[in-house]
Amino acid sequence: MTMNTPAWSKQTSTAVIVLADGTIIEGKGCGATGVVQAEICFNTAITGYQEILTDPSYAGQVVTFTFPHIGNVGANDEDQEMLEAGKSDGAVGAVFKADITNPSNYRSAQHLDDWLKARGIIAMSGIDTRALTNLIREKGLANCVVAHNDKGEFDFNELKKKAKEWSGLEGLDLAKTVGHGQDKPWSEKPWVWNEGYSNTSEAKYHIVAMDFGVKRNILRLLADLGCKVTILPATATAEEVLSHKPDGVFISNGPGDPAATGEYSVKAIQDILKTNIPVFGICLGHQMLALALGAKTKKMHQGHHGANHPVKDHTTNKVEIVSMNHGFAVDADTFPEGVKETHVSLFDGSNCGLAVEGKPVFSVQHHPEASPGPQDSRYLFKRFLNLIKESKGEELVSES
Repeated sequence: MTMNTPAWSKQTSTAVIVLADGTIIEGKGCGATGVVQAEICFNTAITGYQEILTDPSYAGQVVTFTFPHIGNVGANDEDQEMLEAGKSDGAVGAVFKADITNPSNYRSAQHLDDWLKARGIIAMSGIDTRALTNLIREKGLANCVVAHNDKGEFDFNELKKKAKEWSGLEGLDLAKTVGHGQDKPWSEKPWVWNEGYSNTSEAKYHIVAMDFGVKRNILRLLADLGCKVTILPATATAEEVLSHKPDGVFISNGPGDPAATGEYSVKAIQDILKTNIPVFGICLGHQMLALALGAKTKKMHQGHHGANHPVKDHTTNKVEIVSMNHGFAVDADTFPEGVKETHVSLFDGSNCGLAVEGKPVFSVQHHPEASPGPQDSRYLFKRFLNLIKESKGEELVSES
């Protein structure tokens, strides 16, 4: 007669997190098997796990989800943010409190665990994610190794060595690895319930998007303004950007250390700024624009990752709830004359936006395109459109 395993007995761990300081956290493996070196962070959003995991800005990171139940809406081909469906841009690992929930949604096409396996994302569950979140808050973003082995066989000395020796994200340029390397047109507009996506039929304006790891929903919202969008790689020169005769230039989000990416992109942005073409940047694009203007960036203690961050827009004196995903920030104290701070985080006072006095140039650190997520700051896309209209002497649209 076979005895059932007592509920209180210790189960064999099939996944582990090993931090650079030697801390070991054991759990239950899911998703892909293997070992990956990364930086571990936490995200406080309660929905949108597929968009989070496919956001190229999370390249080189493991995401700890503070919401306990993940997987209830499954996965599908529509809710992905990376530009190319076949690429595995985005997070390299995921950490959940509970086992992955079975899908219960009419749009689900795949179980999340199968989706994680297909994308090569190593994941684990069965740990106290609140305790891990507190650890990150106390000690800061940590380099780590995440390993998943179905037999529970781990060489902890080797894993500790890998975690300790990993260089981390500081000084690391990842935009080249996740950005689209070719000249590519874009016309898809935002998703509409019961209809899906559609394409813009008439484009009055032309926007060139410099791709450092751009999210699909940013491009959709630009197209929804009645714009033709041409995507160029992060390495594009000013001459290549301007050869398209754009009405506006967009500088995208992306992963890694902005200072490292700036070694090849700052010159191009500076040359674009010498023209009077409207420029709009988001996240890494905000940081790249700041560097091009002469400001500096810095690594944050724990970063900002979630969909509930309060930000004040000094241009309207309104407080908005926004989505954020960044581990580096612009140091507003280094702004040169003529550059003003437009947005600020009400969590820690860090910079969240800038504008150039006398020029049609602005950027924000947060993500106004969040999907799903708060839409408080989507007016920023209309602000960009108005800069284009103003440059042509056309009637402006309402930002509301």
